[in-house]
Amino acid sequence: MNPIELIFIAGGVFSIYGAVTDWDWFINHHKARFYVSILGRSGARVFYGVLGIVLIVLGALMALGILKDAQ
Repeated sequence: MNPIELIFIAGGVFSIYGAVTDWDWFINHHKARFYVSILGRSGARVFYGVLGIVLIVLGALMALGILKDAQ
């Protein structure tokens, strides 16, 4: 398994966990404030949950060889 695949999967798990547990430091981060201002706090949590799912799926597809690296 390529380290990039592990980074995608770990980032996805982290994003989902941060959204589900509603970490203040995660949602109040300066990069997340944009999404909170547009979607609201609950919407931003949903966004980060969906983002986490997408990252996990991409990492899994790369690990299975369905998606290839550009290298």
